[in-house]
Amino acid sequence: MRIGTLNIASGRSAIGPVLAPGELRAAVAGLDVDVLAVQEVDADQPRSARTDQAAVLAAGLTAPHWRAAATLVGTPDPFRSWSPAVPALRGPDDAANGPVYGIALFSRLAVREWSVLGLGSGRARLPVKGPDPRTGGLRWWWVPDEPRIAVAARLDAVTVVATHLSFAPPTAVRQLRRLRRWMAALPGPVVLAGDLNLPGSLPARLLGATALVRTPSFPAAEPRLQLDHLLAVGAGLRGHDGAATVLPVGDHRALTVTVLPS
Repeated sequence: MRIGTLNIASGRSAIGPVLAPGELRAAVAGLDVDVLAVQEVDADQPRSARTDQAAVLAAGLTAPHWRAAATLVGTPDPFRSWSPAVPALRGPDDAANGPVYGIALFSRLAVREWSVLGLGSGRARLPVKGPDPRTGGLRWWWVPDEPRIAVAARLDAVTVVATHLSFAPPTAVRQLRRLRRWMAALPGPVVLAGDLNLPGSLPARLLGATALVRTPSFPAAEPRLQLDHLLAVGAGLRGHDGAATVLPVGDHRALTVTVLPS
């Protein structure tokens, strides 16, 4: 089974503009994975032409089984024109009640059970560089921490958990510890996949997990940090043929690995 994770940055290309639906579908079409966790996914957002990006990604990946989980309702921006979403799952038969933004988990393999966990947010305001709607130029903004969420898919051989943790390291650590307690009750073995916003070996150490891929993933063009992780939680799994791949979408490299019994 090949598992991966990818932050698509709301479908933005490496040079900034948001990809059209056909371009987004083509951007992931060559990523040969059975299961993929994706972060920063838009649905019905004006900035991404109101595209249901989860549905487009599912078509590109030929992954009929998927669930999206919104973390907020409204458009992420420095002016807090959004509100936290109630933790819930949306699938192929559900329309996006948008505009919303969050994560998604895709599988080509049959999923026995889906589950979701809200991880909350921190109190800190974080510096983020982004466009000024009044001038069009880039500037630094102090933005409130967004709520975070996790989605689990129980397959026949493994449970895969997708998430995207806070930019604030103390909050990300607290969310990771909450995830550890939740994953302990899930059918094992478990693979945690996502942009954890924690560098290097730290997430594996905090979880007592095994890193299935060890390579820098951010920023995509010249990666210096590994913020994206594929971790085996508990015994029974090992990684083979791990890779970090530059795609035409997102500001992180896609991490993929073949997961085998240890």
